[in-house]
This record gives sequence, structure tokens and C-alpha cells, in this order.
Amino acid sequence: MKKVLLIALFIGGYFSANAQKWDSKFEQLGTQLPTPNSYRTAGGAPGPEYWQQQADYDITVELDDAKQTISGEETITYTNNSPNTLEYLWVQLEQNMRAEDSNTTKVTTNKMNNEPIPGKLLQRVANAYDYEGGFKIAWVTDVAGKPLKYTINKTMMRIDPGQSLKSGGSYKFKVKWSYNINDRMLVGGRSGHEYFPKDGNYLYTIAQWFPRMAVYDDIEGWQNKQFLGRGEFALPFGDYKVDITVPSDFVIGATGVLQNPKDVLTSKQVKRFEKAKKSFDEPVIIVTQEEAIAREKKPSTKKSTWRFEAENVRDFAFAGSRKFIWDAMAVDINGKKPLAMSYYPKEGNPLWEDYSTKVVAQTLKTYSRVTIDYPYPVAISVHAASIGMEYPMICFNFGRPDEDGKYTDRVKHGMMSVIIHEVGHNFFPMIINSDERQWTWMDEGLNTFVQYLTEKDWDPNYPSRRGPAKNIVDYMKGDKAFIRPIMTNSEQIVQFGNNAYAKPATALNILRETVMGPELFDYAFKTYATRWAFKHPSPADFFRTMEDASAVDLDWFWKGWFYTNDNVDMSISNVKWLKMAKDQQSYENRVKENNKIIAGKKEDKMLSFTNNPVPFVMTDTDTRFYGEYKNRVNDDEIKAKLQNKNFYEVTFQNKGGLVMPVIVEWTYEDGSKEIEKIPAEIWKINELEVTKVFVKDKKVVNIVLDPNLETADTNVEDNIFPRKKVDSKFDTFKKSK
Repeated sequence: MKKVLLIALFIGGYFSANAQKWDSKFEQLGTQLPTPNSYRTAGGAPGPEYWQQQADYDITVELDDAKQTISGEETITYTNNSPNTLEYLWVQLEQNMRAEDSNTTKVTTNKMNNEPIPGKLLQRVANAYDYEGGFKIAWVTDVAGKPLKYTINKTMMRIDPGQSLKSGGSYKFKVKWSYNINDRMLVGGRSGHEYFPKDGNYLYTIAQWFPRMAVYDDIEGWQNKQFLGRGEFALPFGDYKVDITVPSDFVIGATGVLQNPKDVLTSKQVKRFEKAKKSFDEPVIIVTQEEAIAREKKPSTKKSTWRFEAENVRDFAFAGSRKFIWDAMAVDINGKKPLAMSYYPKEGNPLWEDYSTKVVAQTLKTYSRVTIDYPYPVAISVHAASIGMEYPMICFNFGRPDEDGKYTDRVKHGMMSVIIHEVGHNFFPMIINSDERQWTWMDEGLNTFVQYLTEKDWDPNYPSRRGPAKNIVDYMKGDKAFIRPIMTNSEQIVQFGNNAYAKPATALNILRETVMGPELFDYAFKTYATRWAFKHPSPADFFRTMEDASAVDLDWFWKGWFYTNDNVDMSISNVKWLKMAKDQQSYENRVKENNKIIAGKKEDKMLSFTNNPVPFVMTDTDTRFYGEYKNRVNDDEIKAKLQNKNFYEVTFQNKGGLVMPVIVEWTYEDGSKEIEKIPAEIWKINELEVTKVFVKDKKVVNIVLDPNLETADTNVEDNIFPRKKVDSKFDTFKKSK
């Protein structure tokens, strides 16, 4: 034994590890990600030849409150910025999801039970209700009025211009269309109407309401995946001019800036509107509850047209009702002054008047700090029952008090969370414009993560549902047959909320707090947002940017959290306490003493410390270990320094398959504590089991793995040593699960 102890430990650990099966969790992602090119760089940034298409719209639309229908005409100007010549154009017709020949109900699996709920039965079974859904296309022409050939394939429509659209060119065409607005309570949907039987009025939340250009990009070409209802939307940016004709007593909130407030508001309301633009502390009520109630009682038979314009947006949505109360306040975003606004019926008060617009303002502040400054002039929250849905500058949100105005904290926090989440979607994906039809997590997961940060900015003790590692444990330890990797298409996900929202949000929170640290993470995350604002990022662009801007190799993290359904389950499988003996005689005496103690005990040595440390002797260094070096180590000096040290040889096991940093809390005999964080690369040689020696000045009485529940470990009962010494911390673990 002519060698220093540590050399023996390292060499022994190496050969033990190499005896294990190689699982390649640290293999680089290069072979799975698309090859970098002049459009998208290896560092995750847009390349020097990056391009994207543009679609501009000029729309006139009328909402018929008596028939609950929409009809409109639009002129689309499509600009081909790609290097390719286009022979045809693809347009999305999402309302056709509700058409009689829709594939949505055909591919939806369901079962009958003995007591089906009528409304749910209508939504899930084809042809079970009397509703004629889907677009009715009256005509498609060029700007001169010449009919164009078009082909409708379910939720997609191909336009054949009759001539090729060359690179750099633009093409204009017109579409006339209409559809019946769905009753959201009966038919469901991301948009539609809600009926209020007590006063006989409707509240409309209108989206996916006009034929929209599909995305054509350098990754997929034309985005041609059909809309089945779950995978959301991929759209190009453009400028919008929209005229919305409604009953003259309607109040309209929409994407963009109202161009004719004096035509549709009273003089008092116009003055309040102007006042709101200068109010940064409290919302100003523009349309009061009293005014809304008066409109409810006596509907107008006249019509008014609200005109909106929006620049550089990927979509347009609006909401309208004579029931709307409207308030607004300004938000200071580094000198820019967007308006935070809310529209809600009296059924939303007092909850909405007290909180909605203030929550919108907080959301803009937090997201602007974490990503980019909010670039749009308004951000709107609309109250609608049982929905949370987002569009540029406007979103529809649930959270309704009881009829007497009372509400629980659960209702309040539910409303706040959905407002934060849906307003936050302005950033992901309305500005950082990922393909929702393919990758739900790129907008929902990233957005849920920043939602969590916003909730904590609002209240450090906010009861967040998603984000903290411990909240995802039940999902992660569930039956793998019902769990899909995050990198799964929207339509194939089994547990949608957990998979597309909670798990990626939790992964990012762990990445920030435990793996990278807030400083490195925040810089890289903001770099991603800045690089891809108003562009079309892919998953590879996100993965590569986070590494490129931080100098942290994260391929192991993406592989584990995003490409597999592994879970975190680490354990302390063995601990050995050792101390150096002064000499050979002392060593032999200690061995004999320990053997007597162990022989007299029945407890499992693997699960508890022995009363005395295991002794070892450090002998002089053999000259052959010096190699070519002429200098010599002072063995006696090293022995003297280590004489009273405590050596702890700890074996960790990875049972869940998902490699993570090893976080160890040491409790010493004097009651003091210390936390050590070991990077995930400790598993690089052996991904199943590792052994590491720790040298401590003080005697250790307790060891805890992941003491603050940072890693989403699915079984904490084997995270503590000694096993039989269950203390209050372990009880806390069990209670928090």
C-alpha cells in the first residue's frame, strides 16, 4: 500500500464506474438538432441570411348580435421575403374545426357512461347538437375582382394565384366569408359567445375569426399541420387595419389602437380615456358599471364602427358587449407608457375592478425585466367565463365571484394567475413567435416559468401552482405509460397541463436556481428573448442560445428533462466515516475496537454510522508515483494536516435516470450546518452510482440530499443518513410532498 489514500480512491472509483453499463446521458445533442446554416447559427441566433414572410390585412367585419354571426371581407397583402419562388399560398381556416366534416370529433376517442353530462356530450360527440359551424367562403378574388382558384382541405385553404410569387415580390387577394359564432358553454372553444339569461345579453370573445396566412419558413416550408383543437397557432407578422361594426351600445376591446374614440364613446368617456393615459398608480374607469347596466336594459338598434390599427402583430382578436365596464391605467416601461386595460361585465365585480388591471400592469413590468421591454401600446384583460386564452395585446380570462360579489382566495388567485399567464403570452409566443402547432412547451412552458416569477414579484408568498420543484413530483413519479417527453407534438401529449406547462416551467426554474444560478440564467434567457423578438425561433435556437450566452454545457439537461420521461430519484446508499491512525499500532488497535462494537450490534451498518470511525493508515509515497518530477512531496507534512480530519466516503445512487446536481447538507455535532452543491457532471463516468470522499473538520451527525427540495426528487425517504435517525427535517419532507 505504497500510495496516498486519495489516489487509491480515485483509481478505484474509475474502474468501478467503467464496469457499469454506459447510458450516454452526457452525449451531446448535436446529432439530434438541425444542422446550423446561414439562416440559424450554431450559437442559436438568427443567421446573416435569416428571413421571414409578412402578411398585412385590411378587414371590415360585422358582428350580428341578433343572429350571433360574423361576416367580413379582407384584403391580404402577402410579401415573399424567402429566397424561394412560391407556386401557391396556404391560408388557415381554424373555424372549420367546428364544421360538419371536421376531423376533430372523428379522431377524438371517448366512452359513454351511465350518466353523461349533456353539455360535455355535445362537445365530444360528432353531430350531437344542432349547430352549423365552420367558415362559409363566399369568394376569393384578386384585387381586380377576378376569381381565384382555391381548394379547401379541412382547416387549410390553398390559393392558386395563377402566377408564381417570386422572391421579394408581393401579392394581394381578397376573401369574403362568414360563420356562426359558437356558444362556448355548449360547444366550447377558444372564442365564441356567452349568454346572460337574467338580462338577455351576450358577451363575445372573438378569435380565429378570419382566414389567416399560414407560416412559410426555413424549417418546415409551409406550416400545413391541420388544426384539431389542441395545437395552437403559427402565424406570420404583419400590419392590420380592422373596422368592426357592432350595435352602437357595444363596447369593444381589440388588438391595436382605437382610431376613432370620439365616434364611439361619449365625451365624458373620451375625457376619462385621456386621463387614464396619465394615471400610473390607479386605474381610471372609462365606462362605468352604471353606464353598462343602463345599456343592458335598453339595447340599441343602431350600429357603430370601431376602427383599430395594429403594427407588427401576428394575429388580431377582439371582444364586445353592451355589458362591458372598462378601466385602464398607464405603465412605465423604461420611458414607454403602454396602457393596461380591463373589460368586464358587472358579474365580474368587485373582483375585477379591484385587481385585473393592476395585475396586467405588474405582468408587463416583470416580463419586460426578464425578456424585452413591452413594445405594444396596450395590454388588455377581458373577463369571460371558464376560459384563459391569449392574442396580441388582448386576452380572455376566467375568475368570477358569487352572485353576491363574494369570492374566496382561491378564486382571486386563480383569476390573478390566469391574467398573468395570458397577458404574459404577449411575449411568448406573440412576440417571440414560436410554432405553437408543433411545440406547445415553447410558449406555454416558457410563459408559465415567467408567470411564476411574476407571481413572486406580486407577492413573495403567492400560492403558485407551477414552478416550484416539489409541485411536479407527483406527476414525475407517475405511470410512465401516461407521461410523454416535453419534446412531443401538442396533439400527442397525454397530460397536457403537466407536460406542456408545469414540467418545462419547473425545469427552467431548476435550471435557474440550481444548475446555472440566476445571474447566468437571466442573461442567457434575456439574450434568447432579444435575439428572437418578432422572429420565429425553434427549440434548437432556444437550447443553443442558453448555452451560447452562459458558457454552460446543458445538453445533458435538455436530454433528460425535454427528450425523456425519466424522473429524478437520487439516494444516499452508503456512508463510511474514516479517520487517519497515527501509526500502524494505533491502526490495529482501532480495528479491533471497531470490530467488537460492530459485532455487538444488530443494526444495518449501511444505514447508520458506527460509534467510531473506520481507521486507515497513510504510508509514504512510492517513488514510482513521482514519474519524471524531481521534486518530492512532504509526506509527514500532509499526514500532520490530515491527522484530525474526518473523511466521509459517500455513495450516491441515481434510481430515476434523470441526472441532476448533487446537493448535500451536512449537520455537524455542534449543531451547525453546511450545504455543498456538486455539478451534475459528477455522473459523467457512471450515471447509476458514484462515490465521493468529503473531508470535514467537524464530526458529521446527519447528511441530507436535496435538503431544500430543489431537484424534484420523487422519493426523499432515502435522501437522509442515518436512516433510523429521523428528524424534523425528514418530517418536513414528508409533509411537503
